[in-house]
Amino acid sequence: MKRLVAFLPAFLAAAISFAQLPYQNPSLTPSERAADLVSRLSVEQKIALMNYESPAIPEFGIRQYNWWNEALHGSARNGLATVFPQAIGLAASWDDVLLQQVFDVASTEQRIKFNMARSSEEGVTIYHGLTVWTPNINIFRDPRWGRGQETYGEDPYLTTVMGRAVVNGLQGDPINGHDKLHACLKHFAIHSGPEYERHTFDVGDISWRDLNDTYLYAFERLVKTTDVKEVMCAYNSYEGKPCCGNDKLLIKILREQWGFDGLMVTDCWAVRDFHEEGCHNIFPNDPASASAFSVRNGADLECGSSFPALNQAYKDGKIDVAELDRAVFKVMKARYELGEMDAEESVAWNSIPHDLLACDAHHELALKMARETMTLLHNRNNTLPLKRDLKYAVTGPNAADSLVMWGNYNGIPRKTFTVLEGIVSKVGKDNVVYAHGCEIAEAAHDGGKYSETQGNYHDEAISMKSSEKAGETDLSVFDDVDVIIYVGGLSPKLEGEEMQVNYKGFRGGDRTTIELPLSQRRYIAELKATGKPVVFVNLSGSAVAIAPEVEICDAILQGWYGGQAGGQAVADVLFGDYNPAGRLPVTFYASDADLPDYADYDMEGRTYRYFKGKALFPFGHGLSYSEFRYGKARLDDGKLMIPLENVSDIDGEEVVQVYVRKVSDSEGPIKSLRGFRRVALKAGESTIVEIPMSAEDIDLFDPMTGRHDTPEGKYEIMYGGTSDDSGLRKLTFRLR
Repeated sequence: MKRLVAFLPAFLAAAISFAQLPYQNPSLTPSERAADLVSRLSVEQKIALMNYESPAIPEFGIRQYNWWNEALHGSARNGLATVFPQAIGLAASWDDVLLQQVFDVASTEQRIKFNMARSSEEGVTIYHGLTVWTPNINIFRDPRWGRGQETYGEDPYLTTVMGRAVVNGLQGDPINGHDKLHACLKHFAIHSGPEYERHTFDVGDISWRDLNDTYLYAFERLVKTTDVKEVMCAYNSYEGKPCCGNDKLLIKILREQWGFDGLMVTDCWAVRDFHEEGCHNIFPNDPASASAFSVRNGADLECGSSFPALNQAYKDGKIDVAELDRAVFKVMKARYELGEMDAEESVAWNSIPHDLLACDAHHELALKMARETMTLLHNRNNTLPLKRDLKYAVTGPNAADSLVMWGNYNGIPRKTFTVLEGIVSKVGKDNVVYAHGCEIAEAAHDGGKYSETQGNYHDEAISMKSSEKAGETDLSVFDDVDVIIYVGGLSPKLEGEEMQVNYKGFRGGDRTTIELPLSQRRYIAELKATGKPVVFVNLSGSAVAIAPEVEICDAILQGWYGGQAGGQAVADVLFGDYNPAGRLPVTFYASDADLPDYADYDMEGRTYRYFKGKALFPFGHGLSYSEFRYGKARLDDGKLMIPLENVSDIDGEEVVQVYVRKVSDSEGPIKSLRGFRRVALKAGESTIVEIPMSAEDIDLFDPMTGRHDTPEGKYEIMYGGTSDDSGLRKLTFRLR
């Protein structure tokens, strides 16, 4: 009898499993379940599921789902969330280990959003799903591109390492066969402006080296070294074909050469560009042909409104069932992998406590990361750190603005710390005089108006008595202060994705000049004329040409768009509570004269890899309150062993950088980053930093074969705390 009782549960489970159709059976793989489900769907149902706003199909247990979700630097556009520094700032940390922790938190908060939405009356609407369109791994080839702030900078290797941390942090390790989230590499491919021409722009003919060594480098490596689930195709055209219908990119390279078998999603309304006047318009007024063309050339899911025309395309014989099945299989396989098609109680990720959303521990991580992003560019005569027993003027259009900290594609934090608040927390309200000072930029015409929303400025805890109007500061209010802290730069309201901005120096989200806006340049000069020391805190998502400001300001701190804790992190650095170690992920050029034609995608003269001029601040630059000394490195069994010592009396961190060049490759980059490590050393402490440096790690492009296979020959290795030759030590070796 006991045997019979023990046997019954197993028998019943087997009977239930047998009664289920394959697509309902959780013991089968996502691929098996998806294949069975697709075989049962009608053509109309299949096409409906290929839209980002996927409807419910109750007869198959398919619930309504929205694929469009963002997590650029935290769960975004869906209300309360922890807001981390903007992506370009995250890159400035040069800390992929901490970055993966950041995106594990972003993933947790997005799962909470999904769980809350699933139990709501509305269901999973836009920005509440599990498929996040992050990271943006396009190369920030030109500082004028407004969306460059969303990337990890100008270097393909740094982008690869940081992108890998993002993907792994977001997706996590499956539990009971279910993924936590799905990440998405975007925008594939060769996309970095101009924003104002992205619906018509054709990259044209670029060299095979530039294509593979710059624009596709990070995409290829992340496809091959992670389990990234999605790729998003770009708006622009390449070699005359829009990217979301470009068979060379989507099929020959991505699918066949690299072996990507995940989901290809179009950028939003990119397929509309195929058939709309004023855009690529390769199928005038014919959404059916445009949609069939996109699917046939690799797209699986559309963000947009053209794919419903696939019904007509099918009727007209422009697309067949097999092509639809290929796409829908990938769509439904992803939903099974996420557990989205299964009972909620069977998915471990659905039990994440809701009180983790925007919790104190997540704020502390946001603060830790914001501190690591702080990049000290200039510090004449050790002006920084500042003393607490002095009186300070805090001024500038970004000083009291909480919104500037958020960047774009952001969530809404419980609280944002402005730079003004951070400084007041250090020295007290009575020791700070605040004035707005000047406009962030000059209006291009009377219709131009920059939003003056000041976020937390009116909080009772920090409200400052001031009678001045913006742009009309009476500098006599600074007579009694010891130091002036100017907080300016740019704003996510001026630079970003396809924006309407009516200010001089800006166009469509991009910039027409990288110079600091004239309104700020004049005001900083007036501040210096007071005879007081001037500290410039530059908040921006891109490089700003500030050559005159370097001459007249006593210190310059690059604070990026620092997230909810950005103002606190800035103040921690200014007053020495945190020793900065951020490094530039982009070159800060001296002026517009250093830049090639914006529309030219040829890499000659661009980024530290090909720029032969003198940078104002080079890629990899960043100062510290500590001093580090490098010893003579040696190669040992595929590793570069670098002696490093903190020779100061201040604990600090150094970002060790390793660059490589093949001596005989005269057409190649001047140098290429191939390793880095952020290292903490106490005062007087020394260590040996190990950087992998095998032939596989060197991974340089061979012009003879057109591949990255690190050919035999003589190589030069350069190592130090910057990319600038003056701060690098060198050794050579021969690879046989």
